[in-house]
Amino acid sequence: MLIKKVGHVKKPIGIFDSGLGGLTVFKEVRRLLPKEDIVYFGDTARVPYGTKSQETIKRFAGEISSYFKSINVKAVVVACNTVSSLALDEVKKNSKVPVIGVIKPGAIEAAGASKKGKIAVIGTEATVKSKAYETELKKINPYFKVIQKACPLFVPIVEEGWAGKKISFEIAKEYLKDLKKENPETLILGCTHYPMLLKEINSILPDVKIINSAESVAKFLIDELSVEGFLEQKGKGKNYFYVSDAPEKFSKLAFSLLKIKAKKVLIKRF
Repeated sequence: MLIKKVGHVKKPIGIFDSGLGGLTVFKEVRRLLPKEDIVYFGDTARVPYGTKSQETIKRFAGEISSYFKSINVKAVVVACNTVSSLALDEVKKNSKVPVIGVIKPGAIEAAGASKKGKIAVIGTEATVKSKAYETELKKINPYFKVIQKACPLFVPIVEEGWAGKKISFEIAKEYLKDLKKENPETLILGCTHYPMLLKEINSILPDVKIINSAESVAKFLIDELSVEGFLEQKGKGKNYFYVSDAPEKFSKLAFSLLKIKAKKVLIKRF
């Protein structure tokens, strides 16, 4: 049974991603906002998003944000770099509440950590092609040198539960060897799945400052809710997990990769 429309007393925060990756953002939001109810949706039937067209990504984002609107969420966190790069306006159009993407918070954090101004970005093909991070970074400082690399197999590796296995290290080595030659100061993980491959990334780029925007996104959310007067002041927050397919697999990987207990995962399809 799906969550029904929530009344005005306590409205949840909606977080969505193409699959498991957005749980890295969920974990930070839950840590910093323990009193809030959170609805998480992972589009596991249609993952990955990063290889799909902008038109398709916009359609998916529109469907999910419309669902969040129907259950009366008080804010939407787009915990997907691909959607944040290509379809954030679609989500905002469907939502009458604050919408937080992951690009701007990550870019601001990376800019603050980069004294030499040489920043690398890894992400899905769609995110890299969009140049969303480069655009945001150059708004902050037009002299930043931004090096980008698409790593399309990273998302399927995480979704298959192969993080930490030999194959994941081999693929990371192949993807990141050219970035290593560039010797960047800072590396933005331009996909919320990628923090689950941190061991692999650190093994290739041990001296690079890693930017995982999850905490920055959570702080942006707190600021937005504070301005609107929407921060919950009472009680303990509840978690609601939804996926579009394979709930048992989602639950298992949520715990094995991030120690998130998602015992009850329901299906929502469009």
